[in-house]
Amino acid sequence: MDDIVREFLVESHENLDQLDQDLVALEEAPGSRELLGSVFRTIHTIKGTSGFLAFSELERVTHAGENLLVELRDGRREMDGPTTDLLLRLVDTVRAILSAIDADGTEGTVAVDDVIEAIAALQRGETPVVVDASAPAAPVVADAVPAAPVVVVADVEPAPAPSPAPEVVIPAQRTVQDQRIVQDQRPAGATPPEEGGTRAAADSSIRVDVGLLDALMRQVGELVLARNQISRLATGADDVELARSAQRLNLIAGELQEGVMKTRMQPIEHVWSKMPRIVRDLAAHCDREVALEMTGGDTELDRSLLEAVKDPLTHLVRNAVDHGIETTGERVAAGKPAKGKLSLRAYHAGGQVIVEIADDGRGIDPEKIAAKALERGLRTAEQLAAMSTTEVIQLVFLAGFSTAEAVTNVSGRGVGMDVVRTKIEAIGGAVDVESVVGAGTVWRLGIPLTLAIMPALTVECAGDLYAVPQVNLLELVALDTQRSRSAIEYVHASPVYRLRGDLLPLVSLAGVLHVGPGPEAGTEGSSVIAVVQADQQRFGLLVDRVLNTEEIVVKPLSARIKSIGTYAGATVLGDGRVALILDVQSIARRALTSEGELARAARQVEEAVEARDVVQVLVVGIGHGRRVAMPLASVARLELVRSEHVELVGGREVIQYRGTILPLARLDRVLRVPGRAHEDPEELLLVVYTHAGRSVGLVVDEIVDIVDDDAAQHSDIEDTGLLGSTVLGERVTELLDVRGAVLAADPSFYDADVLGLELVGAGR
Repeated sequence: MDDIVREFLVESHENLDQLDQDLVALEEAPGSRELLGSVFRTIHTIKGTSGFLAFSELERVTHAGENLLVELRDGRREMDGPTTDLLLRLVDTVRAILSAIDADGTEGTVAVDDVIEAIAALQRGETPVVVDASAPAAPVVADAVPAAPVVVVADVEPAPAPSPAPEVVIPAQRTVQDQRIVQDQRPAGATPPEEGGTRAAADSSIRVDVGLLDALMRQVGELVLARNQISRLATGADDVELARSAQRLNLIAGELQEGVMKTRMQPIEHVWSKMPRIVRDLAAHCDREVALEMTGGDTELDRSLLEAVKDPLTHLVRNAVDHGIETTGERVAAGKPAKGKLSLRAYHAGGQVIVEIADDGRGIDPEKIAAKALERGLRTAEQLAAMSTTEVIQLVFLAGFSTAEAVTNVSGRGVGMDVVRTKIEAIGGAVDVESVVGAGTVWRLGIPLTLAIMPALTVECAGDLYAVPQVNLLELVALDTQRSRSAIEYVHASPVYRLRGDLLPLVSLAGVLHVGPGPEAGTEGSSVIAVVQADQQRFGLLVDRVLNTEEIVVKPLSARIKSIGTYAGATVLGDGRVALILDVQSIARRALTSEGELARAARQVEEAVEARDVVQVLVVGIGHGRRVAMPLASVARLELVRSEHVELVGGREVIQYRGTILPLARLDRVLRVPGRAHEDPEELLLVVYTHAGRSVGLVVDEIVDIVDDDAAQHSDIEDTGLLGSTVLGERVTELLDVRGAVLAADPSFYDADVLGLELVGAGR
């Protein structure tokens, strides 16, 4: 409430200054409808907002002035000297009340009855007693006023109860507010002066045109580019003073950038303020009862992004009321509360602002979506059969798609969700949907904090530089020369990479941009997989080389380059070279057009793997060229520890590990590897095995790979500590007896299991 009052004071003082000028001008041109309208709107706004904020005296005096202005506006009275004097006195009285509110939050003891009576006398045709209009109304002496409640005269409306009606909270004449941003200039911790501070709120705030802030932001962007260039020069030089200056510049530029960003940030509730009215009107039109909940309205976004998300957000809200929430009769029949629930939620996550629009309605039926897509020729029956439920629901974002049976003034024209996605992706965001039939739907918008400056990963492909927005980047996977050929597999001619057990579709950046061959090129020599995510699709982007991560300044593209649909913008790097910013969502849609077929093929591969009794194993080296494999499921983590931290307990090696004592087993000794040196390296590589809350560390020489092991290919040649052998990666690999190795480190490791079996047997 303090923020609302403060904004009210700032705006009212500005309006009163304009009101002084308008009244004097109106005296010279009494017939000016424009000036009369401006004066009336200003007084009407102050009156309405003061009623909402429960400033009754201010509301009374402005209401009296409004009555007089209505007569002037309707032509029942001419603007003359006495009328101008009285209106100027009204302005001074209003200014005095605002000063009192600014000082202590109350209306103080400013006299308003004499002004109200003077206005009433003028309306009756009498000559009012008017003091000097340039002097503020004198406060009433405390002991001269009896301690009695204020009596409202008969021809003045009583103060209404506070109401959050939109026309009161957001007055009509505040259209200029849409183009200006209020900036607080009061120093931190400053308090309003006790005396002489009649305009403390107004003096501590200014209104700045957004165009000026945009220009300032562009200059900050140029400063960031210069900072990046100087930082790069300082990195390659031996000049200590240059390095210090570069660090200082980096700090100042960062603080300036953060400050300018804050001036452009506005809470998302500025967009949400119109939603209650939209929901109410639409619910009444569609014969529904809807309760709207909004949380996280103070989450801030760049103002330009607020404008960009206004229409998509409005469309999703309308869609939720029209398509999502059922009628009252349908909800009662389904055992739901008669009133549907629609919630808006905003929060920060992963360097973005996430906006969720959720309803508890009927949900999205995948079967209806598939049938409609087939009917409209958007997908074939074979393509639909290959899609998962999630992929089918994503079809609602196709252009021309609609499930409405009839065209109404609300929906049914096949224009909507595709436009929502296009507009959100145009600002570097993403849109996603989750739905459960009968339970409801959640639309989720991921919006960047700003369009001007963003962190990005710069990569090289076919000799050119590109920037991958970090908001899309999940991780990097390096493929060395030896592993490149064997690591990349093919499913129905589509390249995939097995990342921690999951098949990751691969996309060659050179192939997508037509600047080189397809993904097979990534298998020749070293390459890097940038694991990125677009909507719910995760895939690997094959690039030649990763350069570095830095904050980039986004520059707009020409219409011709933007029409390609693969780039989101351009930037100038620290060395002066230009890099194009990749549009990850567009690349995903262009390169993974057969994602349904790829998903089906991946599932077939997984089913075949399960049918062949294939498990993932961790292959390690234990010295003397020997490799052993152990089930990956038995591995909790990999650790590097200092050899000097190894201690002895009862002749067995242990180490203090995460608050416990971890027994160690050296696999080279367990498997009797010959020719081993007795001196330990500085660091030991541990494979930590955990079972039933207990852990053991298996000491190995190196981690080789994680591969699939087909039990059908095992050899039954066994030895001490081994279960057999197999061929993995064209190398004979021994299969470790994990239980035996663990018992070598801790003979009592499985005692709890044995005790448990004995107790179960005794129970029977």
